[in-house]
Amino acid sequence: MTAENFNNVLLSLRQRQPFQVFTVALHGGERFEVDFPAALSIREGVAVFIAPGGGLVIFDHDSVTQIALASSDTTP
Repeated sequence: MTAENFNNVLLSLRQRQPFQVFTVALHGGERFEVDFPAALSIREGVAVFIAPGGGLVIFDHDSVTQIALASSDTTP
């Protein structure tokens, strides 16, 4: 994924109204759900997610294999 596409996809999902939880999958099999829009910061192909409990997930455009709405969403 290019840095520009990474930024655009994450910003678009973060700004959805109403916000919908989405999942980020990384190389190596790690997955996490972005459950709150203000818990995600994005800049120049790098993002930081503050997970519940205060843990940090730092990831970049090269580490992502998939970004998708959470499975509870039924929108086509």
